[in-house]
Amino acid sequence: MTKNIGTIDRAVRIFGGLLCIAYAIPLGFPQTGWNWTGWIGVVPIVTAFVGFCPAYRIFGLSTSRPRR
Repeated sequence: MTKNIGTIDRAVRIFGGLLCIAYAIPLGFPQTGWNWTGWIGVVPIVTAFVGFCPAYRIFGLSTSRPRR
């Protein structure tokens, strides 16, 4: 697996993932019955730490800098 996620992309994924998980836990968000969907935030956090996004590979995208 070649890394295809850059530094800024990683930061955005971690922030967004934590925000989604906060919605799931309800820290400051109202209980709506749909809070379980916030656990989807685990996916961007995992891809940020691994540095690889399978969807980017399918679509031929990369936000990381090429190696020299």
